[in-house]
Amino acid sequence: MSIHGVLGESTSYPKTYHPESLYAIPRQLGRDVILGQNESRQLDTLTVGVDWWHAFEVSWVNPQGISQVALARFAIPATSPNIVESKSLKLYLNSLNFTEFADWQTVEATITKDLSECVGAPVVVSLFALAEVGSETGLLIEQPQGRCIDKALEGQNSKIALTEHPDASLLGAVETAGESSQDYQLYSDLLRSNCPVTDQPDWGTLAIEMSTTASVDESKLLTYILSFRQHNGFHEQCVEQIFADLTDYFAPTKLMVRAWYTRRGGIDINPCRVSDLSLLPKASRLIRQ
Repeated sequence: MSIHGVLGESTSYPKTYHPESLYAIPRQLGRDVILGQNESRQLDTLTVGVDWWHAFEVSWVNPQGISQVALARFAIPATSPNIVESKSLKLYLNSLNFTEFADWQTVEATITKDLSECVGAPVVVSLFALAEVGSETGLLIEQPQGRCIDKALEGQNSKIALTEHPDASLLGAVETAGESSQDYQLYSDLLRSNCPVTDQPDWGTLAIEMSTTASVDESKLLTYILSFRQHNGFHEQCVEQIFADLTDYFAPTKLMVRAWYTRRGGIDINPCRVSDLSLLPKASRLIRQ
């Protein structure tokens, strides 16, 4: 099996409980690249946050042999040494489909144990009955906060070129807006990157909340986001790359970068990095998920 586990390989789906399906990928693989771009970057600036995973195809059988279905959220701390490879998670969840559990609490406890062992840190697992999903769960469709910058380039004559890798220089020269800090709350629906194994496209919405004395040019910020379109990187690495670049360029006193990626195989991944845990928002779900 490759370092990417079963991703991109033809596999058979287990029909009984099979925690061995879960495959860990070290976060350090992506973080070494980010830290190597600038020797002043520190690892601890990338480890404050959470990766929220939503699973929409969770099922098992009760003692009567009746299928049960639920939605699930997995909150994986950014401090965990590993992430779980997404296809292996799908295989694992499918291995529960015909496995008997006494009750919902046992299912939740089982998934918690297995995912925590895989990523090497405590994972918070929440199961939701379909009929009981309300606004307090964060699973109803919401809108990102702030101003959308997706039309910031309209009217400009220059054509945006495709780049092979993210290019932070597209953020332009940093200009000071004044001595006082300004708050920015911006988002774009145009985030696109590629799976580093299968090369399949991953689409998402990116949100940035930042306090800085620097002036943020929305057209340059959008151009920078578009530079990810041909980049091969896992969701978590892309968010951490953006977090690191914005930290370098704007020296913010507060920063949050989060992404809501579209669902694949019944699972969506939503990384969030913050400069301080007090800035961590609630988990939520957008229209494309």
